[in-house]
Amino acid sequence: MHLDPIDLARRLVQARFPDALAVVLAGSTATGRATTSSDLDIAVLIADGGETCRETLRFEGRLVELFVHTRAGLVELFAADVAARRGVLQSMYATGIVLVDTAGEAGRARALADSDLRAGPPALEPETVETKRYGLTDALDDLADASDPFERLAVAGVVLNTAADLLLDHHRAWSGGGKWLPRRLLDADGERGGALLQGHRNLCETGDPALLTDAALRILDLVGGPLREGYRRTWRGVIDSVAAGVGR
Repeated sequence: MHLDPIDLARRLVQARFPDALAVVLAGSTATGRATTSSDLDIAVLIADGGETCRETLRFEGRLVELFVHTRAGLVELFAADVAARRGVLQSMYATGIVLVDTAGEAGRARALADSDLRAGPPALEPETVETKRYGLTDALDDLADASDPFERLAVAGVVLNTAADLLLDHHRAWSGGGKWLPRRLLDADGERGGALLQGHRNLCETGDPALLTDAALRILDLVGGPLREGYRRTWRGVIDSVAAGVGR
């Protein structure tokens, strides 16, 4: 029997959080991308004194991801999402379906989320951009040399992710992981982001790195070009990945 996801979410909230201040159903259900097996992403704002947490459960046969937070917890999570340059919870509140809005709490949370999303993520520090440029240059060198198909695929993943970081930072656009990375790339720069994704797909299907290499070099050109000679880092007590993570 098909269960309406919005009705199911309402029943879960009533059972688990009858005193919730605000509840938003987000994710694929809210954006029209859901399938019958999609999980439900639900943000729940509770009164101060409660516990801010994330919980995965199954309700009436449907997998559910709960994002539970107090007002103070919501502010902290928004700040953490901004620092991570992903804006995950902000997107949930900005685009989700409001199920509970006690005394305008959901509206206030959405306003805060919209403000963060409009401002965009913080720019990467120049030193970080330089390190990513070096890492991407190194990864492209590895990709050109790779003869082992497993190594080629692994390095291609590094190229995709590092080039994506640089392109999204260039546009001051939000990043994302998993299925959200291609969505963010296409939203930020359909031409260059699309070429990067197509190049990665072509390599995975054919083993040919040419399209991926060309797309990554175009992105490098936006941020200062390839970087090999002249790159230097000072040790600060923390291992700072150059993004490539592999040596030739």
